[in-house]
Amino acid sequence: MASALTPREKEVVRLASLGCTDQETAKILKLAASTVNNHKARAMAKLGTDKTALLTRLSLKLKVTSMTDKLTPAEKRKSGRKDDGWN
Repeated sequence: MASALTPREKEVVRLASLGCTDQETAKILKLAASTVNNHKARAMAKLGTDKTALLTRLSLKLKVTSMTDKLTPAEKRKSGRKDDGWN
């Protein structure tokens, strides 16, 4: 299933699973928030869910992210977040 996702969709799913909003993800990836929303919606459709909580569970199950994954220092700086995602 994860192979059905484009590289950009995987990036968006990873950041969403770490708790980033569409606006934060847009800052990190240098995209418009509406573009991030479109990538996330397509990824969710491909994975068969319409809930972000299930998207996070699927991203763990499909190894798009892991429980030890955290925002990189650059991602934190670009998004303006102080936390790493899982905390």
